[in-house]
Amino acid sequence: MKTALTTLVLALALPIAALAQTPSAATTREIGQLFSALQASGCTFSRNGTWYTAQQASDHLRRKYDYLLKKGMVSSAEGFIELAASKSSLSGQPYLVRCGTAPPVQSGRWFSSKLKALRGAG
Repeated sequence: MKTALTTLVLALALPIAALAQTPSAATTREIGQLFSALQASGCTFSRNGTWYTAQQASDHLRRKYDYLLKKGMVSSAEGFIELAASKSSLSGQPYLVRCGTAPPVQSGRWFSSKLKALRGAG
């Protein structure tokens, strides 16, 4: 009976484990480039109504990204942008990026344009 139960548990767990994805080397490189672009931007980053430096924003997003990686939830740069870099997981409010005197833009749009530029340069 114990063997049958163990087999059943494993059989149910395998499909779930198969859903967890590891990003490809290319995806990991692109996400790293997005972090670098943010850090080098000199822009400020709004999270839940408070503005942060680009480095503080990068640190926060890195923690979110690492969490999502452990859960196998990021398989593309677009997934990173959608799940980690676009809005607060707690409040649901969109993050904003403000560069110089330009008006703030939603961070999802900012990161998507950076990703497009990175891909265009490659």
